[in-house]
Amino acid sequence: MAEGLAALRLLVVDDNPQMRTIVGTVLKAAGIRDLHYAPNGRVAWHGLAEIKPDICFVDYEMPVMNGLDFLSIVRGLNSPLRFMPVIMLTGHSDELRLTAARDRGVNEFLAKPVSARTILMRLHAVIMRPRPFVTSESYFGPDRRRRTTPSFAGPFRRAEDRVPDRREVFEL
Repeated sequence: MAEGLAALRLLVVDDNPQMRTIVGTVLKAAGIRDLHYAPNGRVAWHGLAEIKPDICFVDYEMPVMNGLDFLSIVRGLNSPLRFMPVIMLTGHSDELRLTAARDRGVNEFLAKPVSARTILMRLHAVIMRPRPFVTSESYFGPDRRRRTTPSFAGPFRRAEDRVPDRREVFEL
């Protein structure tokens, strides 16, 4: 996999220079040679067209422009960059933040403090297990369903989508 990683262009967006160094060092050790860095979402956004990253690691909380706003801009682009996998770094992995990022189209989450293993696991996930992108009136991003049920044979997945059987219809 290291030979293939050398062909990737990655962008690391974090306001903390130490975090940029940690993530960058791990990615370089894994074989990635084309790394770019930005201290906030606005600088990253202004450099997107020139850098054209294949994958982006972006921090959730940053001054000037945070990771959520950056993610919204990326998913709203009218270019192939809108499909770029985004791995969000966060020191606060509560359900509210996870849901907000998921609903804006994040591909993967990486909770701080990070380790080399978790950085590479998330990178591996977006490369080796990409999820198809979904477009609707209110969402554009990777399919939020992470698992498929082999026994599922119909168009509905939610209980409220279920068509009642005949006995239930007559009981109403």
